[in-house]
Amino acid sequence: MNDIIVFDDIDKNGPRAYSGTFDLSLKEIDRPEVENVGPVAIEAKADRGDLPGEYIVDGTARFTADLACSRCAEPYPFANTSTFHVRFRPRPESSGEEEEEVEIAAAEELDVEFYSDRLVPLKDLALEQVQLSIPMKPLCDEGCLGLCPVCGSNKSREACECETSIVDERWDALKGLRDQLKKKDV
Repeated sequence: MNDIIVFDDIDKNGPRAYSGTFDLSLKEIDRPEVENVGPVAIEAKADRGDLPGEYIVDGTARFTADLACSRCAEPYPFANTSTFHVRFRPRPESSGEEEEEVEIAAAEELDVEFYSDRLVPLKDLALEQVQLSIPMKPLCDEGCLGLCPVCGSNKSREACECETSIVDERWDALKGLRDQLKKKDV
């Protein structure tokens, strides 16, 4: 199992294929909506790019997880298969700061990652693909009604008798104006 993409091997032997299955911890994923994650399977093909020092990695990542719904907070199963295309380029010369940010000049550079070391752990690429695949606001169902703001019950599973009309007090000043306009119309 090749679990590290080594750019020197690509220079020496041409395009290379990589694959692996990795167990990622919730701490590594660092997303509060992820409650559980299964093994991540990744397949990638790496080759030289058109620019000096550029390498192109294309592949697929597959995983399953349990995500917390952003409306009702209930966990639900989530499965994802995503394809990716990443271009690795040498980190531009800088003032010596290793972690200095690099400005992206064009939309075509959104798939570019800059490297200092001439190797990329496949596990890091798998972790990145998992993080990119998790929805910003995961929903168990598009029609999820969420939680009752008064009693906290899941409105998709049970009806509650709580008063749900919430009045914004900031509009009270205009309420009198509306009543005056109605009187004029009569």
